[in-house]
Amino acid sequence: MTPVVLFDMDGVLLDSREATLATLAGIATASLGRRVTVADLPADALTTPRVEVLIRLGVTEPDELCAIWWDPALATASCTAVFSGVLEGLMAIKDAGMATGLVTLQPRDRLSWLLPPAVLALLDVTVCREEAEPKPSPDGLLLALGKLGAAPMEAVFLGDTASDVRAARAAGVTPLGAGWGWAGPAALAATGAAVVLDSPAVIGPDLAHHAACPPAALTATPPAR
Repeated sequence: MTPVVLFDMDGVLLDSREATLATLAGIATASLGRRVTVADLPADALTTPRVEVLIRLGVTEPDELCAIWWDPALATASCTAVFSGVLEGLMAIKDAGMATGLVTLQPRDRLSWLLPPAVLALLDVTVCREEAEPKPSPDGLLLALGKLGAAPMEAVFLGDTASDVRAARAAGVTPLGAGWGWAGPAALAATGAAVVLDSPAVIGPDLAHHAACPPAALTATPPAR
């Protein structure tokens, strides 16, 4: 069996917090005809579907406005960047002979300008918004595993929101929490993450030790905590 490490993108591999908040505020500003700042956004803006956030701000027809403005607003917002340690961690996972995958709510055409080519090259499979029901549905995780020919018990999924944890549990995959991401460690633990990690620097082959049924070769080394 080949261990599989699956990842969410935003808040896990990619630091897109400020860019996402700025995009929400920008669309609300354009729609409402008055300035809306990041400080005006609800506290749970990052973990709430964008349409719901915009409706709460008073925006009408948020789906249509996002279809027109989201990409250009996000592309011109403050810079996004992969978290420190992500590239090195992915390289170490691949060097250890493990499979990797991305399951994200981002559409596929954004990946090339949100993630560096070096990171994309280290992902064996990517499942995007248009290819599966959004999390907390398990469909995206199951699709990724199907493409890799892997069973859920061989996999872990590192996510940063309650929806990520619920999707992993529904898929039979071990859910790991990215405590540096959008929801925070307490919310991830409360939702049922098997382990909540505190830094992207821990991304690496040891993540596979948390799988429900890791290969014997991996169980010889105690899990990193």
